[in-house]
Amino acid sequence: MLGHYLMFNRNCAEALLVYEKAFDAKITEMQKYGDMPPNPNFPVPEENKELVLHSRIQLDGGEIMCADASERGEAGNNMYVSITTKDAALIQRAWNILKQDGEIYMELTESFFAVLHGSLRDRFGINWMFTAIK
Repeated sequence: MLGHYLMFNRNCAEALLVYEKAFDAKITEMQKYGDMPPNPNFPVPEENKELVLHSRIQLDGGEIMCADASERGEAGNNMYVSITTKDAALIQRAWNILKQDGEIYMELTESFFAVLHGSLRDRFGINWMFTAIK
């Protein structure tokens, strides 16, 4: 699935409620940072536990995914092209090509919600998020 992923500066839940009302949309999923299993490699400060880790909103037959960034983002750099598929080989191949001369934000690796997950900016300045689902 090809989609859009919007990153917010600590106000994702608020934005989703506004979008839900403005577009007669429906929030279909919302996970908070505090919902994650404890991980010593990714400690979550108490003040971040209510921030949105991942969410989905259905809007006019389409879907937008959203989250709060763990760090403050810059306006204009807060949107990703998101690829979500069960085809881990496709994700790995695309990752290997697009990381060349790009900037890796989050290494492509296994996570609690996916076989592979990672994000990068390619050499053309486009932000990509890759997820191979279980």
